[in-house]
Amino acid sequence: MKLKGRKIVGGNAEGELIVSQKPLSFLGGVDPETGIVTDAESDIRGRSIAGKILAFPRGKGSTVGSYVIYALKKNGKAPKAIIVGEAETIVATGAIISGIPMVDGIDVTKLRSGVRVKVDADRGEVEIPKSGE
Repeated sequence: MKLKGRKIVGGNAEGELIVSQKPLSFLGGVDPETGIVTDAESDIRGRSIAGKILAFPRGKGSTVGSYVIYALKKNGKAPKAIIVGEAETIVATGAIISGIPMVDGIDVTKLRSGVRVKVDADRGEVEIPKSGE
């Protein structure tokens, strides 16, 4: 199954999904040293986003969240790609300055943690293998 969205930052990635059904705050919500989600309101609290394909409906919180995403990248703890329902300035800027492929306009309720997906951000597509549907 292919889900069609919109390219925010180009590139390709493949890997395991980690999906939050709640908005995510990077400032104070993700530890830039470890990649562990610390946001008390998050449904993926305590889990690592490092090296995963991160999906969530939208970002929330301070504009400094963009720099947290950048710090994650510099520390080798960033997600391989970001999938969001609605790109807002904080997450988009963070993905841009970090060179993390990002697609928006994807219904994240159709995604499940643990499934391997391919992200072709250049085309704005997320491909879920049949076994992951």
